[in-house]
Amino acid sequence: MENVLGLVALAAGLIIGLGALGACIGIGIMGSKYLEAAARQPELMNELQTKMFLLAGLIDAAFLIGVGIAMLFAFANPFVLK
Repeated sequence: MENVLGLVALAAGLIIGLGALGACIGIGIMGSKYLEAAARQPELMNELQTKMFLLAGLIDAAFLIGVGIAMLFAFANPFVLK
């Protein structure tokens, strides 16, 4: 029983850590591509900015869903029999 709880804690940490890493890398790449596109065609900056913020919200939403699932496993673990 103790081993299962330790593995659940490890899994929750990996879900949150790797999700945060992926979200940070994704937003960084998206921001750099936005700056490249805005430098090439400044007249499209407003349209590109709107799309960039929409994508940033979706990337963060995916990370927060992962955090919610990790918290579910950490606090109300369905795999541990009581």
